[in-house]
Amino acid sequence: MDKDTWLSPEWFQISTLQSFAWENPLFLWLVIGVPLLFLLRWLMRLRFNQKLPVAVTQKDLHVSPMTLVRLLPDIFLMMALAFILVALARPQKTNEKVEQWTEGIDIMIGLDISQSMQIEDFLPNRLEAAKSVARDFIDGRLQDRIGIVVFSGDAFSLAPLTTDYTLLKSYLDEINFDMIENRGTAIGSALAVVTNRMSESETKSKVCILISDGDNTAGNIDPITAAKLAASFDIKIYTIVVGKEGLVPYGKDFFGRPNMIENTVDETTMREIAKIGGGEFFRAADNKALSQVFARIDQFEKAEIKETRFKDTSDYYYIYLQWAIAFFLVWLALKSSFISNVLQD
Repeated sequence: MDKDTWLSPEWFQISTLQSFAWENPLFLWLVIGVPLLFLLRWLMRLRFNQKLPVAVTQKDLHVSPMTLVRLLPDIFLMMALAFILVALARPQKTNEKVEQWTEGIDIMIGLDISQSMQIEDFLPNRLEAAKSVARDFIDGRLQDRIGIVVFSGDAFSLAPLTTDYTLLKSYLDEINFDMIENRGTAIGSALAVVTNRMSESETKSKVCILISDGDNTAGNIDPITAAKLAASFDIKIYTIVVGKEGLVPYGKDFFGRPNMIENTVDETTMREIAKIGGGEFFRAADNKALSQVFARIDQFEKAEIKETRFKDTSDYYYIYLQWAIAFFLVWLALKSSFISNVLQD
């Protein structure tokens, strides 16, 4: 509603009054006392004003609607006082604008796609379980650049650091065991590729999440050396070892029954990498545990979100003050007219 159109009846609508924030709401309660004040005034006049006995005949006693006109001055004065109180209550409208921003975090996910990730102690297997929790992790990030490195006997960067999360999840969907021909687990090579991708990053926080189910068995870079190189670029490394020890299902036999194979997990290297990288080591034995690990990392690595609030407050008290002045001027005019009860005054 335009502030300049103070004569508009919309200023008295319930919806308009409810939309205001009142700086001094106590004055609104005093509005109720205005008619009570005039009622008290009338009762006092009725009780204490001097009365003159006048003898009239019954036929001269009659009530005319015109006699009610003399009440108009009091009504206009009541309205003027009521609007003054509304103006003193300071009706306002506030538009609050919040601007949020964050510097974000650079995160590289190193995912093992070696043949042992086909073991089915996770559902449906270790790799698919890791891909699933990685999708959920990506969905929970805000303005962070995320990239993906895959490795088995070799390692390569599948997705560069990006905030295009839809693209990242499409890359995750395409990951399979045939992407790298060389067999084995080249953890050192994977860390070297991660470091190469993040070496030119200027963000304050750089994180690598390394997921594997075994010890380093391939590649020409020692994992410990690669971890030290990553740490020199301030890359924090979280390592996750997936898989159970003992008999685990791996493929099916001729009759469709799961083949059970003996599985061992060497945590030593992955623990040392996390220690060097200033992160944490995690062990996940099933889908639920793996989800919980990613949830913890998600809590650890939250970018600080800063916000600036702008408040634009508009006052509307003068609208009702103008109405008060208008009613007061009308009251003054009526006081000087024939409408006033001169005898009563």
